[in-house]
Amino acid sequence: MPAGPATARRRPFGTLRQGIRDLTSRGRLIRYLVAADLKRSHADTIVGRAWWILDPLLQMIIYWILFTLIFQRTTPDFPLFLFSAILPWKWLASTLGDASTSISSRVAIVRQVQFPKLVLPAASVGAGINGFGFGLIALAFFLVPYHDRVSPWILTLPLIAAVQVVFIFALAIGISALNAFYRDVGNLLGHALRLWFYLSPALYSLESLPPGWVRTILSLNPMAPILDSYRRIIWGTDEVPHGVAPDFAALGIVLVVSLLLSVLVIVGFKRAEPAFARIL
Repeated sequence: MPAGPATARRRPFGTLRQGIRDLTSRGRLIRYLVAADLKRSHADTIVGRAWWILDPLLQMIIYWILFTLIFQRTTPDFPLFLFSAILPWKWLASTLGDASTSISSRVAIVRQVQFPKLVLPAASVGAGINGFGFGLIALAFFLVPYHDRVSPWILTLPLIAAVQVVFIFALAIGISALNAFYRDVGNLLGHALRLWFYLSPALYSLESLPPGWVRTILSLNPMAPILDSYRRIIWGTDEVPHGVAPDFAALGIVLVVSLLLSVLVIVGFKRAEPAFARIL
């Protein structure tokens, strides 16, 4: 006897297909939500989206002062070393922060309008991509005084960004659903991201750490190969003072894991979706 629609929806593959269909068939709605997110996020600021340039620059200056003037760190071209990791980290942190409230902050819409709620965190991811693209303008100007670091490997930046998009997408979908049920998730997210930042090779490189269990554990961090690859193509390595090839093998592993995680969170999100209007 053939399965009915309700039975099909309960099956993981049917749920996954429905989730993918929700995303691919609501492109116009997602674009509208992306534009609304971008407008709302800097509506009360003077410089608007220029904060995507100013914020990582200010963070870089703070860490440069801390490590260079106070801790006497002597890393060559240290501002570029920092900026090459701070910019993609801001992309991750800002997107997850927006995605965490993408459902819980839209109570009226979720309760009153019938539409696939998966588009809400997806719009946060889209807005993050737009912001990161704007931040790359700062990187382009930043490379001018460090032009000797530039190499053809800089052209692989979109490839690294694509891997990061998939990774961010999986986390954003999961966090948005969890925060709809448990608001503590949103409260803890900022602290978790801060700890994650210091456990990631943003202010240091993994190769600068002595071999041992600490370096091995930190290398398992999914953001480690992503940040390391950005730095490799933009700044280089301790041995090579110009851009080199990213770690394709490690990026491939992160991509596969991110795709599998995306499948799991889409299925979980779609199964939890009917409860959003009730719990909010």
